[in-house]
Amino acid sequence: MGIEARLTEADIACWVVKSQKAPTTVAPGWRPGSVQQLTRCLRRSYRLELMRPGQRCLFWLSGRDQPGIHAIGTLAGWPPTSEAEVAVSLQRLHSPVRRADLVADHVFSRAEVIRMPAGSNPSYLSPDQLDRLRDYIEPEDWSSAGW
Repeated sequence: MGIEARLTEADIACWVVKSQKAPTTVAPGWRPGSVQQLTRCLRRSYRLELMRPGQRCLFWLSGRDQPGIHAIGTLAGWPPTSEAEVAVSLQRLHSPVRRADLVADHVFSRAEVIRMPAGSNPSYLSPDQLDRLRDYIEPEDWSSAGW
């Protein structure tokens, strides 16, 4: 295996913050269509230097129970805290995007979160992967999240 090249800002269209806990466990009462301000833990790496408030991000549920994209939004705070946490503002999707559907997609299947599911936070989507995501997210969720 070769060493992966360092990412640049141009490579990143959207940050992916992962959780093994469902949205309603992370934020009890979090209803589809509603927005939550959350703090997510990140792994310390050079990627944190590429993060800026207002950048797009999404909430990826890992594991066996309904894995996939459950919320979209933006980075709400910067810089990450000394504990490597970042504030995010996320709108829960009315219909989560199933991991199985994304794995079957010829563009999205190349996303880091699919290729390296055990990778650490944060992951990212490239511009073409984010563009493909439009096909899976309801237009009302896309526009109300400010995307």
